Amino acid sequence: MGIEVKSVKIESHSAEVIEDMKGKLHNWLEAVGLDASSTAASVAPVDTGRLKNSISYQVVDAENSVYIGTNVEYAPYQEFGTSRGVAGKHFIQFGATAHADEYKNLLENELKNG
Repeated sequence: MGIEVKSVKIESHSAEVIEDMKGKLHNWLEAVGLDASSTAASVAPVDTGRLKNSISYQVVDAENSVYIGTNVEYAPYQEFGTSRGVAGKHFIQFGATAHADEYKNLLENELKNG
């Protein structure tokens, strides 16, 4: 009666998994940025439309972040208000937070199905 020795080969696929996760995270950040910037634009104060049309987003993969904002110089006064009693509209904040539960669901779906 002999002893049979079998060989076991162990392979790591962690690099592929990490790259896949990075892609899924990027897709999710793009979806959140698009929705949040659209939501912010939909509630932004409008006079000429310049502020509303300037709202955009940028994904920064190195930070795993998405930034929503505008380069219009008077945007901070519209967002936060002024010391002279003009109330802030908080349109950027609203855009970033209004659909938080949906963003969570989007991430879960991207990770499961992406």
